[in-house]
Amino acid sequence: MSKKKADPDKILIASNKKARFHYEIFDVVEAGLSLKGPEVKSLRDSKARLEGAFARLEGSRVFLHHLYIAPYSHNTGEEIDPERTRPLLLHRKEIEKIRKGVDQKGLTVVALELYFRKGWAKVAVALAKGKRGADKRDTLKRKAQSRELERSFKGKFRV
Repeated sequence: MSKKKADPDKILIASNKKARFHYEIFDVVEAGLSLKGPEVKSLRDSKARLEGAFARLEGSRVFLHHLYIAPYSHNTGEEIDPERTRPLLLHRKEIEKIRKGVDQKGLTVVALELYFRKGWAKVAVALAKGKRGADKRDTLKRKAQSRELERSFKGKFRV
Protein backbone atom coordinates (compact mmCIF):
# COMPACT_ATOMS: atom_id res chain seq x y z
CA MET A 1 0.00 0.00 0.00
CA SER A 2 1.54 3.30 -1.04
CA LYS A 3 1.23 6.50 0.92
CA LYS A 4 -0.60 9.51 -0.46
CA LYS A 5 1.63 12.01 -2.19
CA ALA A 6 1.81 15.43 -0.63
CA ASP A 7 -0.01 18.19 -2.47
CA PRO A 8 2.69 20.59 -3.74
CA ASP A 9 0.26 23.53 -3.66
CA LYS A 10 -0.75 22.92 -0.03
CA ILE A 11 1.28 24.49 2.80
CA LEU A 12 0.04 23.18 6.16
CA ILE A 13 -0.18 25.74 8.97
CA ALA A 14 -1.98 23.86 11.75
CA SER A 15 -3.90 20.64 12.20
CA ASN A 16 -6.39 19.45 14.79
CA LYS A 17 -5.09 15.94 15.50
CA LYS A 18 -7.42 15.36 18.43
CA ALA A 19 -10.49 15.90 16.24
CA ARG A 20 -9.94 12.59 14.45
CA PHE A 21 -9.74 10.84 17.83
CA HIS A 22 -12.70 12.55 19.51
CA TYR A 23 -15.01 12.56 16.48
CA GLU A 24 -16.12 10.13 13.80
CA ILE A 25 -15.55 12.03 10.53
CA PHE A 26 -18.21 11.72 7.81
CA ASP A 27 -17.63 14.41 5.19
CA VAL A 28 -14.80 16.92 4.70
CA VAL A 29 -15.28 20.29 2.97
CA GLU A 30 -12.59 22.82 2.03
CA ALA A 31 -13.60 26.39 2.88
CA GLY A 32 -11.93 29.73 2.38
CA LEU A 33 -11.29 32.01 5.35
CA SER A 34 -12.17 35.68 5.49
CA LEU A 35 -9.15 37.26 7.22
CA LYS A 36 -7.63 40.66 7.84
CA GLY A 37 -4.09 41.58 6.71
CA PRO A 38 -2.19 41.04 9.99
CA GLU A 39 -3.93 37.68 10.46
CA VAL A 40 -2.62 36.46 7.11
CA LYS A 41 0.90 37.49 8.08
CA SER A 42 0.57 35.60 11.38
CA LEU A 43 -0.59 32.52 9.47
CA ARG A 44 2.44 32.77 7.20
CA ASP A 45 4.52 32.59 10.41
CA SER A 46 2.46 29.47 11.43
CA LYS A 47 1.10 31.21 14.53
CA ALA A 48 -2.31 29.52 14.71
CA ARG A 49 -4.01 26.93 16.89
CA LEU A 50 -6.99 24.81 15.84
CA GLU A 51 -7.73 22.88 19.06
CA GLY A 52 -11.38 23.27 19.89
CA ALA A 53 -12.24 25.12 16.67
CA PHE A 54 -15.71 24.47 15.30
CA ALA A 55 -18.08 25.98 12.75
CA ARG A 56 -21.62 27.13 13.37
CA LEU A 57 -24.42 28.06 10.97
CA GLU A 58 -25.79 31.54 11.60
CA GLY A 59 -28.54 32.38 9.14
CA SER A 60 -27.29 31.57 5.65
CA ARG A 61 -23.61 31.86 6.56
CA VAL A 62 -21.09 29.62 8.32
CA PHE A 63 -18.72 31.05 10.96
CA LEU A 64 -15.61 29.49 12.49
CA HIS A 65 -15.36 29.84 16.27
CA HIS A 66 -12.34 29.41 18.59
CA LEU A 67 -9.67 29.53 15.89
CA TYR A 68 -6.73 31.23 17.60
CA ILE A 69 -4.46 33.32 15.37
CA ALA A 70 -1.72 35.05 17.35
CA PRO A 71 -1.42 38.82 16.90
CA TYR A 72 1.16 39.76 14.28
CA SER A 73 4.30 40.99 16.03
CA HIS A 74 4.96 43.92 13.64
CA ASN A 75 1.36 45.13 13.42
CA THR A 76 1.01 48.91 13.63
CA GLY A 77 -2.69 49.18 12.74
CA GLU A 78 -5.77 48.23 14.68
CA GLU A 79 -5.62 45.51 17.31
CA ILE A 80 -7.49 42.36 16.25
CA ASP A 81 -9.01 39.87 18.70
CA PRO A 82 -7.02 36.60 18.31
CA GLU A 83 -10.11 34.40 18.81
CA ARG A 84 -12.65 36.44 16.85
CA THR A 85 -15.37 34.65 14.93
CA ARG A 86 -14.33 34.36 11.27
CA PRO A 87 -16.71 33.83 8.35
CA LEU A 88 -16.10 30.83 6.10
CA LEU A 89 -16.35 31.19 2.33
CA LEU A 90 -18.46 28.33 0.96
CA HIS A 91 -20.71 27.68 -2.03
CA ARG A 92 -24.45 27.51 -1.39
CA LYS A 93 -24.55 23.74 -2.05
CA GLU A 94 -21.80 23.18 0.54
CA ILE A 95 -23.69 25.30 3.08
CA GLU A 96 -26.87 23.29 2.42
CA LYS A 97 -24.94 20.02 2.86
CA ILE A 98 -23.64 21.26 6.22
CA ARG A 99 -27.10 22.52 7.24
CA LYS A 100 -28.67 19.14 6.40
CA GLY A 101 -26.01 17.27 8.41
CA VAL A 102 -26.38 19.52 11.44
CA ASP A 103 -30.20 19.79 11.46
CA GLN A 104 -31.29 16.30 10.40
CA LYS A 105 -28.47 14.07 11.58
CA GLY A 106 -27.34 16.05 14.63
CA LEU A 107 -23.73 16.28 13.47
CA THR A 108 -21.07 18.79 14.52
CA VAL A 109 -18.82 20.79 12.21
CA VAL A 110 -15.18 20.67 13.39
CA ALA A 111 -12.04 22.18 11.87
CA LEU A 112 -9.41 19.62 10.85
CA GLU A 113 -6.63 21.53 9.07
CA LEU A 114 -5.60 25.08 8.32
CA TYR A 115 -3.41 25.62 5.26
CA PHE A 116 -2.52 27.78 2.29
CA ARG A 117 -3.46 26.53 -1.16
CA LYS A 118 -2.08 28.59 -4.06
CA GLY A 119 -1.69 31.56 -1.72
CA TRP A 120 -5.21 31.47 -0.28
CA ALA A 121 -5.92 30.58 3.36
CA LYS A 122 -8.16 27.51 3.55
CA VAL A 123 -9.60 25.43 6.35
CA ALA A 124 -10.79 21.83 6.08
CA VAL A 125 -14.00 21.45 8.07
CA ALA A 126 -15.74 18.13 8.63
CA LEU A 127 -19.20 16.94 9.49
CA ALA A 128 -18.55 14.73 12.49
CA LYS A 129 -20.23 12.90 15.33
CA GLY A 130 -18.71 12.80 18.82
CA LYS A 131 -17.37 9.44 19.94
CA ARG A 132 -18.20 7.87 23.28
CA GLY A 133 -15.58 6.33 25.57
CA ALA A 134 -16.05 2.81 24.20
CA ASP A 135 -15.63 4.06 20.62
CA LYS A 136 -12.36 5.74 21.56
CA ARG A 137 -11.10 2.53 23.17
CA ASP A 138 -12.01 0.59 20.01
CA THR A 139 -10.07 3.11 17.93
CA LEU A 140 -7.01 2.73 20.15
CA LYS A 141 -7.31 -1.07 20.03
CA ARG A 142 -7.54 -1.11 16.21
CA LYS A 143 -4.59 1.25 15.92
CA ALA A 144 -2.47 -0.95 18.21
CA GLN A 145 -3.42 -4.08 16.24
CA SER A 146 -2.51 -2.52 12.90
CA ARG A 147 0.78 -1.26 14.34
CA GLU A 148 1.57 -4.77 15.62
CA LEU A 149 0.66 -6.28 12.24
CA GLU A 150 2.92 -3.81 10.41
CA ARG A 151 5.73 -4.59 12.85
CA SER A 152 5.36 -8.35 12.29
CA PHE A 153 5.46 -7.98 8.48
CA LYS A 154 8.36 -5.55 8.48
CA GLY A 155 11.28 -6.98 6.53
CA LYS A 156 9.57 -10.28 5.61
CA PHE A 157 8.80 -9.47 1.99
CA ARG A 158 12.15 -8.22 0.76
CA VAL A 159 13.11 -9.07 -2.80
